[in-house]
Amino acid sequence: MVLSHLNRRGEASMVDVTEKEVSERIARAESLVCMSADAFEQLRAGQNKKGDVLATARIAGIQAAKKTADLIPLCHPLALTKVQVDFELEPEDNRVRIASFCKLAGRTGVEMEALTAASIAALTIYDMCKAVDPAITIAHTRLREKIGGKRGHWVPGDSDPQVSGEEEKQQ
Repeated sequence: MVLSHLNRRGEASMVDVTEKEVSERIARAESLVCMSADAFEQLRAGQNKKGDVLATARIAGIQAAKKTADLIPLCHPLALTKVQVDFELEPEDNRVRIASFCKLAGRTGVEMEALTAASIAALTIYDMCKAVDPAITIAHTRLREKIGGKRGHWVPGDSDPQVSGEEEKQQ
């Protein structure tokens, strides 16, 4: 079975996963939101004028994961069984690390859902904090882990291109 987004005529089409085995599929992704000290302090202290930034970003990320097939062409609509979006505040760098987790039992992976959750949570933080700091950056959105399917368990390895902590700080 060859899986491709191209049909026999070379046109874009959704991959047919009918013959694939149903298995547990898990994906984890992350993104970084870097901001000024003022914007970070308002977020951390819960003093943003638009409300609870992290609670709103969490809900936005979860909703986005559930709507990934509506946002990304050729993605399969999936019945996710778990979506989680968490935040780690990094005050030494005035940034928020977003971690997303998606899970289901199905025939296709949930990488796009995890990446979408992290991306939309990051965009929500940007939207809610941009009045204080319009120069906020969103950086290093990436897949951190994939479990299930043909590959089994995948995590970035030493041979995969990675960004060092120093490179992250410079961005």
